[in-house]
Amino acid sequence: MTAKMYYDEDASLEPLLGKLVAMVGYGSQGRAHALNLKDSGLDVVVGLRDGSPTSRRAQQDGLEVTSISQACERAAVVAFMLPDQHQASVYQEVILPVLGPETCLLFAHGFNIQYKLIEPPERNDVVMVGPKAPGPMLREIFEAGRGVPAVVAVQQDATGNGKATALAYAQGLGCTRAGVLETTFAEETETDLFGEQAILAGGVSALIKAGFDVLVRAGYQPETAYFECLHEMKLVVDLIQRLGISGMRRAVSDTAAYGSLTRGRRVIGPESVRIMEEILEDIRSGAFAEEWAAEGAAGAPVLKAERSLDAEHPLEEVGQRLRGLMTLTV
Repeated sequence: MTAKMYYDEDASLEPLLGKLVAMVGYGSQGRAHALNLKDSGLDVVVGLRDGSPTSRRAQQDGLEVTSISQACERAAVVAFMLPDQHQASVYQEVILPVLGPETCLLFAHGFNIQYKLIEPPERNDVVMVGPKAPGPMLREIFEAGRGVPAVVAVQQDATGNGKATALAYAQGLGCTRAGVLETTFAEETETDLFGEQAILAGGVSALIKAGFDVLVRAGYQPETAYFECLHEMKLVVDLIQRLGISGMRRAVSDTAAYGSLTRGRRVIGPESVRIMEEILEDIRSGAFAEEWAAEGAAGAPVLKAERSLDAEHPLEEVGQRLRGLMTLTV
């Protein structure tokens, strides 16, 4: 199947002009979405819970701020920018009672729809626009006149305008400048969770810490271990992003290329692949979603404990000290 990509010429802001977008949440993604849409000429209101610490920041950014209920009651599009674990309860208790018959529900990640934690009425469009960048970078690149790529999906197209609305939103974010990939809620959710857990935030960070520990236990300076296992990671990943993996290996020394090609597969061998497959199965079966829902309902004790342990790793102290000493970093 050939991937379908959409660009500026494939989209139009028309479906959203004169209509109100309610941004539910004003964290990293919510702020970037709201400001990009506003700068694109769209009408945005930020819906926040009483006492939200981000209310003042949204007002300082020049945005209208109201309660979630008031924002969603007026909006043509409700954009869910709350953390995954809070979306279902806010939807059920606050949004659903005021949801209009043709209001489009828009998500940046498919978690709550894919695992049926939120089950919208059949009368409403349900779409996704997921920028492939953290919020601050989405905003920074937009302000520079460029865009970050995104994925777009339509789960429920009650009005027949779901895709046009999603592409208009993506254009408002600046994502159609770079390219928007058509996907499904299932594919986005399952691949996103897998990437986070097995590679990006899970596998890579575990690999960095393990390499750091091996070098320090062998008697090398922690500072040297930090440079070799963490600091240079960004430089290599930048090469991979620009040139691909084989291009990166052509850009490094022959010694590095030979060593990486003959030793890398020993680090990530059959056992690691088997564990990745188990992680993917937990995601696809819904086992991870059930585990995370139970964790959230209990107040996230495991997450808090793991974050505390993570912050105490010697790599963190060394890194903080070294970053403070470096006057110019890349």
